[in-house]
Amino acid sequence: MQTNISETMTPVERRAAASLASIYALRMLGLFMILPVFALYAEHLAGVTPTLVGVALGIYGLTQAVLQIPFGMVSDRIGRKPVITAGLLIFALGSVVAAMSGTIQGVIIGRALQGAGAVAAVVLALAADLTREEHRLKVMAGIGISIGISFSVALVAGPMLEHWIGVPGIFWLTAVMALGGIGVLQLWVPRPTHLHLHRDTEAVPEQFREVLSNGQLLRLDFGIFALHMALTAIFVVVPHILRDSVGMPVNHHWHIYLPVMLVAFVAMVPFIIIAEKKRRMKQVLSGAILGLGLSMIGMWLSHDNIIGIVLALLLFFTTFNLLEATLPSLIAKTAPAWSKGTAMGVYSSSQFLGAFAGGFMGGWLNGRFGITGVFLFSALVAGVWFWLAVTMREPRYLSSYLINVGAIDTARAEQLTRELLAEQGVEEAVVLADDGVAYLKVDPERIDAAALAGYSSESER
Repeated sequence: MQTNISETMTPVERRAAASLASIYALRMLGLFMILPVFALYAEHLAGVTPTLVGVALGIYGLTQAVLQIPFGMVSDRIGRKPVITAGLLIFALGSVVAAMSGTIQGVIIGRALQGAGAVAAVVLALAADLTREEHRLKVMAGIGISIGISFSVALVAGPMLEHWIGVPGIFWLTAVMALGGIGVLQLWVPRPTHLHLHRDTEAVPEQFREVLSNGQLLRLDFGIFALHMALTAIFVVVPHILRDSVGMPVNHHWHIYLPVMLVAFVAMVPFIIIAEKKRRMKQVLSGAILGLGLSMIGMWLSHDNIIGIVLALLLFFTTFNLLEATLPSLIAKTAPAWSKGTAMGVYSSSQFLGAFAGGFMGGWLNGRFGITGVFLFSALVAGVWFWLAVTMREPRYLSSYLINVGAIDTARAEQLTRELLAEQGVEEAVVLADDGVAYLKVDPERIDAAALAGYSSESER
């Protein structure tokens, strides 16, 4: 059986992948750059309290969580580019409001507006519109990598930029980057010829009940909630530790973040290989969660010792990066292929809610109990997550696989489902006539890719 399906992305697909990844990265870079510097800047704002500092750090997560799925649904009706443009304008407006505010309440409003520009899901939907099913995972992986890079760059760039232009300047720069993202969207991102509902990348309302009743998925949702709660909570206090306990000026904090992030990225790679190639996902996940909790205890015990705090931060960011990479893979393995988009939507909302909860709880605990309360609370949450992880079922090492089968009727869809289930390595299959797509869960070590490609509407039989 021969096919004419291209094994490489077309120039349009490559352009879409690069441009959308840059838009996503610019937005996340703007959100993350104030993390390592804001707690110190906020000391000079009118009306500041420890709790409000945390709220200002995390409030973007609340508005993002509430609005990202509705924005995606609106984009199904009126188009992706108008919604992304509007979202980036709201994000830029929030950055300007935060930059011009001399009160903590004003910054909170600005940060809430930044989160209200909730275009993450719409960007992924547009990426799906512009890429064929067989290349979509590559594009989504590229966008995911861009997020990780933007986070690392933000931790290093934030302290540097604070020295040169101050935190208001960072907010102004963030607004400029958002406007630059609009330029990239309008001038570089291809225009899709058709809008489709992509069940592998978008939330489908009728699937929420199924996803929210899946105990294994809920464990993973709690995991990303806890991870980002810990991340935001520690940045309520770590800048103070580095300045006050260790005696390091804020513009030198990048001297710690840069080597820590570089080593953390290298250190996590062997564990990802063990998790995926050696099929030890549950063991690696549980170990990383345990390491996360220990890093919190390490920060608490060694907060006045530069070597101790560096080692604790190294453990934290190694486990954070490892978990950030592992959890989406587990969602993809656990969720049925035809409801993966809904599962990822709930997962993403849980992540942003975790950022808000971490900011609020970190600020409140810091004001009430000091750094001890922040770190011990985060360690306790990690302990709960560890219990959920060790009691979860061993994941099936299956991958999502999509095939565009073209316009077919219901009878043909049912026939194709039976045929696909008979193929080697195919564990789950649903062909939806309305979508014209076959949603599969496959064992990547056993599938016959050429045989599956023959089912595509683009193949020559």
